[in-house]
Amino acid sequence: MKLTPLQKRAERKNRNKTMVDMNLVSLIDVFTILIFFLLSSASGVELLASPKAVKLPVSTADKSPKETIVVVVSADDILVEGRRVATVTEAMASQGDLIAPLKAELDLQSTREVVRAENKAQGKAVTIMGDKDIPYKLLRKVMYTSARANYSDVAFAVRRRDGT
Repeated sequence: MKLTPLQKRAERKNRNKTMVDMNLVSLIDVFTILIFFLLSSASGVELLASPKAVKLPVSTADKSPKETIVVVVSADDILVEGRRVATVTEAMASQGDLIAPLKAELDLQSTREVVRAENKAQGKAVTIMGDKDIPYKLLRKVMYTSARANYSDVAFAVRRRDGT
């Protein structure tokens, strides 16, 4: 059966409709831009993740945070590296300035092997992320316990004040 030119054109049109033609060049461009943006925005910025329960005090700090053991003191709990070690009521009720569960956890953290050689010198450093409304007596107990666990380099995490 011989097809007319109009029928041939209709057949070609139907045949081309079933094929999906995808242009990969534009997708590759989009992914290249996305990778470039992610790499450029991720380098050079060091931030400590702050839990929502902790409202850090505002300061004009100039130094970037170092990678240390982080002790978070919220209104309810005391956490070391994200693990709850004691409650604030237990710590405030304890006699003396030593918080025994916190010292035990800090001693455990200090026995862990240092992976990178440049972190060995700062292996006995701790960063305290204390809520701005916690009593000084609790903060003093946390600092005293850190010192008893041989963490001599104590730093406080703060929010940087913008514009100064």
